[in-house]
Amino acid sequence: MSLAASGHESQTSFREINVTPMVDVMLVLLVVFMVTAPLLVAGLHVDLPEVPATNTPIKDATLVLSVTHDERIWLGEKDVTASLEQTLRSNPAVQRHHELYIRADKMAHYGVVARAVAAARAAGVTSLNLLVDPEPEELLH
Repeated sequence: MSLAASGHESQTSFREINVTPMVDVMLVLLVVFMVTAPLLVAGLHVDLPEVPATNTPIKDATLVLSVTHDERIWLGEKDVTASLEQTLRSNPAVQRHHELYIRADKMAHYGVVARAVAAARAAGVTSLNLLVDPEPEELLH
């Protein structure tokens, strides 16, 4: 009778699914996604000056030159501070469009931005666009 009883108990345990391990795994995945989601936001933080302007659509992210407040120069997500002109000369998007967008932090030194503009001109860029944050509507009126 003990064999029959133990066999019967094992059959009942298969009928009930223990969801505790599945809930544990889901909670771990939730925590992992909550921690990594803010890190997936790409781009550099540049505090742009606010001026009366309209939004300009950017065609290609590799055409954005960012100057940070600590005087680093980035093309897209690549630090090009030391080799700016050579990088612009070898960039296919810049050479194809002869266009460049410059995002300069309002705390960046004017000389660093001027050096970036001069390097872009030397690399063959004919259309330079300075990106800014539009002023809030209540300040425009």
